[in-house]
Amino acid sequence: MATPRIMVFRPTWEEFQDFSAYIDYMESKGAHKAGLVKVVPPPEWVPRKQGYDVKDINITIRTPISQIVSGRQGIYQQLNIQKRSLTVQEFYEKAKQERHCTPKHFDYADIEKKFWKNITYVAPIYGADVPGSITDPDVKVWNINCLGTILDYVNMDYNISIAGVNTAYLYFGMWKTTFAWHTEDMDLYSINYLHFGAPKTWYAIPPEHGRKLEKLAERYFPANYQECKAFLRHKMTLISTQVLKANGIPFNKITQEPGEIMITFPYGYHAGFNHGFNCAESTNFATERWIEYGKRASVCCCQPDMVKISMETFVRRFQPERYERWLRGEDFGYHPEDPTNYYAAPKPMLPKNFKSKCLEPTCSIPQKRGCAPVKIVKKKSTKKTGGEKAKDRLKSVWSKLEGRECGIATDLLIDGPVQNTNKIRFHTRTIELLTDTPVCSGGAVG
Repeated sequence: MATPRIMVFRPTWEEFQDFSAYIDYMESKGAHKAGLVKVVPPPEWVPRKQGYDVKDINITIRTPISQIVSGRQGIYQQLNIQKRSLTVQEFYEKAKQERHCTPKHFDYADIEKKFWKNITYVAPIYGADVPGSITDPDVKVWNINCLGTILDYVNMDYNISIAGVNTAYLYFGMWKTTFAWHTEDMDLYSINYLHFGAPKTWYAIPPEHGRKLEKLAERYFPANYQECKAFLRHKMTLISTQVLKANGIPFNKITQEPGEIMITFPYGYHAGFNHGFNCAESTNFATERWIEYGKRASVCCCQPDMVKISMETFVRRFQPERYERWLRGEDFGYHPEDPTNYYAAPKPMLPKNFKSKCLEPTCSIPQKRGCAPVKIVKKKSTKKTGGEKAKDRLKSVWSKLEGRECGIATDLLIDGPVQNTNKIRFHTRTIELLTDTPVCSGGAVG
């Protein structure tokens, strides 16, 4: 059976006017079967009239993360260490440094080869999960900060705003920054617009083959799976296409250019990397087709701040004939992408005193879109001995870790149980370092 391929759509200005209708149109053509689609907007659509001079983007990246990757032979895990805040201008200057700039390459195949060859060297810094939008507020169609889909019922009925889920997030990338294999929170749709900068390579697995990736990850990371059945939601697992191919898992890849839109579909596993300095804007959305996915989505229970959305408003509005059975935990059926497993959809996550129409003012719930970065603690008034600096200290600690091979801690994250703490949720010890500059807290990997 042939693997569904990623489709590319080029809507006219008239077709572009109704976002939800165009999503339905693409699905009618089978675009969702690949798990990912590219949309090239019509030339009349201008999301930011003033352009993209970095000096004019007055945004602070409060929790940039240093992405440290360990592993070998196509199986890696990613450790995210939180760094001090940066302005976009400062981030741009850092991305231009020789250690972080894009290497010379012939084509996309060549830069992809360089990415996987150098994935464990020189940790890049990712300005991920930055709340906000640089799309003009008066943009009426395909405005990522205001898509107008049924996901808005979460805010309307519960007065809950979840940053990056039903509001926009910005992502400032540099060479080799990555997003690990994952599906969206609650298996929602997502939209990603690349405003400017270097391209972004995407890998995608057709939703019908998503279970194969999960089983492969369980085999390579059994301890992680024992600790959390939904550990791929931690967004720390990287598996190369060579490993996927060797294990018979179908996949596609595509490169997103500036000015193009990528849309992921429910239960569509995806991963990728940035070719250099760039800026993307992203959020989640929903359609009626998503509801059954959302009811049966896996949920990470490692930490209470992981994204969880009650399906109550969607089942009540769109599946009224199943509502009472669902409340009792008797809504039996199949996952849309797994026709072999017949089971009851989990009961709703609601407090006993739940009221559908809350009268409290709209609140922002600090739920996280992935695994929180490691917080590096600054020790007060500690004298440095022998001129040792924070950078040397990190090198010293790293070199003593077990599983080193050619200077890389190859088994750092795959050899034992995942620690379930507020500071770190990876198989390793918490590392406390002396830092030259203060470190902010909070944020999440995305």
